[in-house]
Amino acid sequence: MSGAGKNVVQRVAKGIDWDYLARVVVSDEGRRELSALRRSFDDASSTLETKFSTKEVNIDWNFYKAKLGPKIVDTFKSSFDALEVPEYEDKFTPEYKTKYEAMLAKATQLEEESKREIVRLDAELEKIRKDKESLRTRTVDDYFAENPKLKEEIDNEIRAQNWS
Repeated sequence: MSGAGKNVVQRVAKGIDWDYLARVVVSDEGRRELSALRRSFDDASSTLETKFSTKEVNIDWNFYKAKLGPKIVDTFKSSFDALEVPEYEDKFTPEYKTKYEAMLAKATQLEEESKREIVRLDAELEKIRKDKESLRTRTVDDYFAENPKLKEEIDNEIRAQNWS
């Protein structure tokens, strides 16, 4: 792989803590997605390493001149030297960078919403735990003190002798 390309893949690979992600992801679907992501990442890394691992080969022109003759080797050498490989022009990154930034902003927004929802659900869960714990010591009078409308409704039904 070229020096710069290999360094990028190595830096990205170092930045991903797959063990941490495996501990954090708890749902089965999330684990499947994480596994698929890791396979895709490994495949992409492998592809990048094999495609860009070729090093520039120094051709021993004298060896071929001795084997094939100087005229044909000089023709190949001049053609080889005249060969110009154009510099890669990246036309796709700007388009995908904007899409990535939009997805990142959406993910950040969803993360904040999830954190708020977690706080709300934790508070609700704590209230349910307290209510459940209080069932052992709670009296009907305590319950009616918290729910006066229900007490009034029951009293009205008793006065009206509505037993159904």
